[in-house]
Amino acid sequence: MSLSHFRHPFDIAKHPTLEPEVKRAILASWASDANTVTGKPAMRRLSRRQRPAPVDEIMSALKSLDRGKGAGR
Repeated sequence: MSLSHFRHPFDIAKHPTLEPEVKRAILASWASDANTVTGKPAMRRLSRRQRPAPVDEIMSALKSLDRGKGAGR
């Protein structure tokens, strides 16, 4: 499965076939400093073709997994 088709952190969080551990790993990698947009530390580049996502949205998606609510935005 290619991660490039996911456009938003909640696309991962609500995905019906990914295991929660896989969702957490993907979202944690997106939150990583390795994905920081140069000059914009609050933004993370999810892929080269898509718009950056605010780290706050990524963290909200991770928290939704902790609450067992991977489907909400």
